[in-house]
Amino acid sequence: MSSVVLDASALLAVLQDEPGADVVVQRLPTAVMSAVNYAEVLTSLCRHGRLTDRQLLDLHNILSDVRPFDDVQALTAARLEPETRSAGLSLGDRACLALALSLEAAVLTADRVWTTLDVGVAIQSIRS
Repeated sequence: MSSVVLDASALLAVLQDEPGADVVVQRLPTAVMSAVNYAEVLTSLCRHGRLTDRQLLDLHNILSDVRPFDDVQALTAARLEPETRSAGLSLGDRACLALALSLEAAVLTADRVWTTLDVGVAIQSIRS
């Protein structure tokens, strides 16, 4: 099975036992995430007072492959902005797509609007 890139919303679905978490759990053995999106997950946990040492350990056990955001991905994310503007994608969203493009991997997200994009990677919504 090839690797899959997780958007922050996909990992948060697992951590918060939301709809679609089962789809993500099945792909965790081959999942990777951009450090930008990992920071989004950590920020969300902090915002809700849920970032404990135990939660950090759980996160590491769930997803151990967090990739750095480099200058090539930064340029790709910037170049994706015009194509994704109408869907309202943030820099973090585009960082996720940039990593997927660099790895030639699919993306898992809870944001259904992404599936309307044609940016050169397969995008799968975890929610039907």
